[in-house]
Amino acid sequence: AGGAVAQDHDHDHDHDHGDVTLYRVFVGDHEKGQVTAFDLSEPDHRWTFPTTGQVKLFPVAGGAVVAAVQSDADTVQFIRSGISFHDHGDHRDIEVGDPAAIDASLTGPRPFHLVEHDGKVVLNYDQGGYAEILEGGALAEGKVEPVKFPQARAHHGFVAPLGDSWLSTVASDEKVEGDASVPRLGLQAFDAEGKPAGDLASCTAIHGEAFSGAYLAAGCKEGVLTVKAGANGPEYRLLPYPADLPQGATTGTLLGSTGIQVFLGNYGPDGLVVLDPVDEPHYRYIKLPFRRVDFALDPAKPSTGYVLTEDGSLHRIDLLKAEIAASAKVTEPYSMDGHWNDPRPRLAMAGDEIVVTDPNAGLVRRIATESLEELGTVEVEGK
Repeated sequence: AGGAVAQDHDHDHDHDHGDVTLYRVFVGDHEKGQVTAFDLSEPDHRWTFPTTGQVKLFPVAGGAVVAAVQSDADTVQFIRSGISFHDHGDHRDIEVGDPAAIDASLTGPRPFHLVEHDGKVVLNYDQGGYAEILEGGALAEGKVEPVKFPQARAHHGFVAPLGDSWLSTVASDEKVEGDASVPRLGLQAFDAEGKPAGDLASCTAIHGEAFSGAYLAAGCKEGVLTVKAGANGPEYRLLPYPADLPQGATTGTLLGSTGIQVFLGNYGPDGLVVLDPVDEPHYRYIKLPFRRVDFALDPAKPSTGYVLTEDGSLHRIDLLKAEIAASAKVTEPYSMDGHWNDPRPRLAMAGDEIVVTDPNAGLVRRIATESLEELGTVEVEGK
């Protein structure tokens, strides 16, 4: 589904320039290769960028760049958002211009997971057996200069920097009969050349990764693996799924809060877990009334998340209480039956608004975070 990415640029000066808040939204098209950008406060102020194929969008480099990952087209393109900060020591100036495509792009066999951490942007090539590492600062200046990180074999995984190490998912050497995917075994530390720098931390079918506070977390068949940088390299801890959670489900998608050290993850198709990597209980389960379509965390209110379920309802999640605080119907139903890549809504945060793509209606819906009421819609052509 076309992702919505809202770039947040909140700003204040020591002198009399006042606050500048501008949200620029980037939306991918599901049918034709295209990204539409518009200013939320002035939706007629818009731009379109052709892409090779269908995109998943990620804001990187402090919002200065949007990465358009096109797994089926073996391509990653980059668009400068047109919004950047310039640090002058005692204050930062915001610079606003038109967004513009960066000429240089990446190509490789099925780019998929993008991880951004510690100033680095890393793309995993699922059918290439390697990842590529970019410097966020250089990318913000329009420079696409990838460094290759080799893996032992191609698999659907990720690579992430942590302290002095590079952590990479590791896949089995065996091929399982009748299964096109390669079994994933866990996470291991490597040096920048891809040479092992530590033992494998077991995490069967490892999938999904997020950072919060000092921790990286990833979902496994047995539980969630947490990692933090220690004096002698990465320190791993597997948090097994507790017996009181519904059996047979796992976590495969995680989001990390930026303001408090906590993760929000899926647990099966119709549940969420609030995960505390340090204190017990590590897991608190939230049962959803329907299957989950998409979810997001609120950078402005770190203890708040939002989840859209297939009946078209948006739910506000209180992470501290691990419960649904409020719900409202925002779109027509979108069934989770069918292919995982069918067009479905996606969420992005823009201050006190949630931006929701509604592909069947050809709209982006603006929803108030407090009341969950619709503030308005923006028509976007295509799907």
